[in-house]
Amino acid sequence: MNFDVVAVFNRSITIEMKNDDIFEMADSYEIFVDGEKKLESNKNVVSIYGLLPDTTVNLEVKYKGEVSSTKVKMGTESVLLNVKKFGASGDGKTDDTAKIQAAILSCPPDGTVYFPKGTYYVTPLFLKSRMTLWLDEGATILGNTDRNNYPMLPGMTMSTNEKGEYNLSSWEGNPLTSYASLITGIEVSDVDIIGPGVLDGNAENSDWWVNAKVKRGAWRPNTVYFCKCRNMRMQNVTVQNSPSWTVHPYYSDNVEFYNLHISNPDNSPNTDGLDPESCNNVKVLGTVISVGDDCMAIKSGKYYMALNHYKPTEHVTIRNCKLERGHGSVTVGSEAAGGVIDVKVTKCIFDGTDRGLRIKTRRGRGQRSVLDQILFENIKMDGVYMPFTVNMFYFCDPDGHSDYVQNQKEMPVDEMTPVIGSITARNMVCTNAQACMICAYGLPEMPIKKLEFTDIKVSYLDSSKRKPMVPVMMDNFDPMDGRSIYARNIDELVLNNIQVKGSTDSAPELINVASRHIDNLEYINE
Repeated sequence: MNFDVVAVFNRSITIEMKNDDIFEMADSYEIFVDGEKKLESNKNVVSIYGLLPDTTVNLEVKYKGEVSSTKVKMGTESVLLNVKKFGASGDGKTDDTAKIQAAILSCPPDGTVYFPKGTYYVTPLFLKSRMTLWLDEGATILGNTDRNNYPMLPGMTMSTNEKGEYNLSSWEGNPLTSYASLITGIEVSDVDIIGPGVLDGNAENSDWWVNAKVKRGAWRPNTVYFCKCRNMRMQNVTVQNSPSWTVHPYYSDNVEFYNLHISNPDNSPNTDGLDPESCNNVKVLGTVISVGDDCMAIKSGKYYMALNHYKPTEHVTIRNCKLERGHGSVTVGSEAAGGVIDVKVTKCIFDGTDRGLRIKTRRGRGQRSVLDQILFENIKMDGVYMPFTVNMFYFCDPDGHSDYVQNQKEMPVDEMTPVIGSITARNMVCTNAQACMICAYGLPEMPIKKLEFTDIKVSYLDSSKRKPMVPVMMDNFDPMDGRSIYARNIDELVLNNIQVKGSTDSAPELINVASRHIDNLEYINE
């Protein structure tokens, strides 16, 4: 079995199997380090921990009698600082914040701050550059339940010369004051956060989810927040019970996430799993997400940020992940006024989410809101109510239900008009769909440029088990039940080798689709 070493840390390695399987293999394999068995798994992406820094190890993968091997040079570590030696108790009750922050601030370049087994009850911890935060097995960083103990990060501060602005925090795309996150990085670089321990926001035992739409003091924190950071990596960590968005890289570059487990209750408000916002070069491999909102939402802020602090999100790779029990598996938008360019989602499982591929925007996002070069391929979906939705009438924000946003008649194209470019989906199997297969609704004045669907098989849940649902969150749109393809206001639609089984209709409904290319579209209605 061939494999790639995709990430090397000072005490752990992440590898990815080279195969055509999606997320996991039918049979397991074994991993040996210097002749010692370290792991047995069938997942395509795994992390091996418990290694030593500044060593060279021989890594072997054994699969069905075949052995593949390579030598790996581990990362450098200058010192290992145990937080208990700084006075942290790890008893889950004592406030350990000051002791742990002292360890972080004392950490020299390339040092590691180490959390042995225990529960460390803290308010927000602030990172510094060139360090590793290591949560060993059985170690949990647990969020303090009292919001009064959390510092606030001002959303926007005018520079002293009044010629610029200093942005520290964000709330749903606007530069609004928010509480600091459990793990906060502000303009730091070259930081690794490694497991297999747990980051627990502890929101279920506090009041973060009570009156969640009401600002109390400041807006709710994330669990992990990187602001204007570079070269940030997380590996093999469980992140759970977040007050709001769970992992939120913001205006950051080169951020990588390997084998994370992100989990929030399904009824927890706005607890997206992983939301890169105005970031460049994002990589997410081998990660499992189950949350109360979108599993992943790729964003770039609202209009003010795009106008005054323009930075699109570009070059996002999501591979060999399992995204389950959320509103959308992978969403682009809706706070994407700066644009989202070049997203590749491959070899993933979408399981039990409301929507699979979910693109959402609206009038008012602005002309810089260009969502383009978005590719989904080699995906398995099961129990996803609506596999593919593209919506340019998304009714978010205080004015979301206004006539300006929701009027389905053609309006003038101006500086507030967003653009959806090319969206491609290919080589997918979708079982137990409910409302519809594809629902795409562009603006009449700015149609979706191109939608291309190739080699797609969709089968529907039995009609006795389905319930009608509104596939896109817009006004004046009726629920659907077992529908196949609804496309409206599209410049170019390509349907190639599509099989639809068990739908309530036998032909697509296409309205104001300028160019259509349909080849081998098969309906099977038993």
